[in-house]
Amino acid sequence: MLTFISDLHLSPAVPGITALFEAFLASLPKRQINSLYILGDFFDHWVGDDDCRDPYNARIIAALRQAADQGIELNLLHGNRDFLLGQDFATAAGLRLLPDPYVLSVVTWQFVLSHGDALCTDDQDYQAFRAQVRGHAWQADFLAKPLAERKAIAAALRQRSEAIKAEKRDEANYLMDVNAATVEDFLRDNGYATLIHGHTHRPERHDHIVDGIHCERWVLSDWHQDHTRAWGDCLVWDGDTLQRESLELPLA
Repeated sequence: MLTFISDLHLSPAVPGITALFEAFLASLPKRQINSLYILGDFFDHWVGDDDCRDPYNARIIAALRQAADQGIELNLLHGNRDFLLGQDFATAAGLRLLPDPYVLSVVTWQFVLSHGDALCTDDQDYQAFRAQVRGHAWQADFLAKPLAERKAIAAALRQRSEAIKAEKRDEANYLMDVNAATVEDFLRDNGYATLIHGHTHRPERHDHIVDGIHCERWVLSDWHQDHTRAWGDCLVWDGDTLQRESLELPLA
C-alpha cells in the first residue's frame, strides 16, 4: 500500500505536528503501508544540508531513517519551503528525492505527483520568485553564505510570504489556488494520470474532463496543531482505491 502526505511545515515551533508525524511514521509497518510519498513543504524551511546536525533536524532524520530501516520506501518532492533539501539529507534519512512532477505507475493505476505551486500560475509574482530561487546561480550564491545568515534570510522571507498571503486572501480571485487551464495542460502532458498535490492548503477531490477524458485531482491538507491536538490527513492507495484518511493526536 502507498500513502501520500504534504505540507507538514515541520519546525521546533510545531511540537504537536512533530509528534503526530512520528506517530504516523511508526504506524506504517503495522498498517502494511510500504511506501510513503512526501509532496513538499515537509519542513517549514531548509537552508542547506549542512543544517542536518541541528538537533531538531537530526531528530526528524533519525525518525525517517528508522522507518527506512524497517522497510518503508521513503520518497520526497521539494516544496516551496524546502527546495534546498539535497542528497546529504536524503542519504542520512534513507529516502529518495523525486523530480516534480513525478509519474508514479503501479500495477493497476497511474498517478502524477507534484507539490502544486507550479500550477498556481495566476500568481505571477510568486512564479517569478520561484524561477529565481530554483536557479543554480541563486542557490549557489545562497548556499555560499554562512549558516546563520541563511537562517536569518529564511526567517525574513517567511515573514514576507505570510504578509503577502494575507493580502492575497482578501482578493476576489484567490491567486494561491491552481489555474484551471494550467491544470488541464498538466494533466494532458502527463498522460491524464490521477494528480495528487499539496501547497494550496485546500484539501478536496476534483474532477476534470480533459480532451473528453475524466481525470481526478486530489489535494492534500496541510497539518495543524492547537493546545489540545494535532491533526492532518493522508491519502492511502490500497491497490484498488484512493482514500483520504484523517490523522489526529491528542496533546497533553
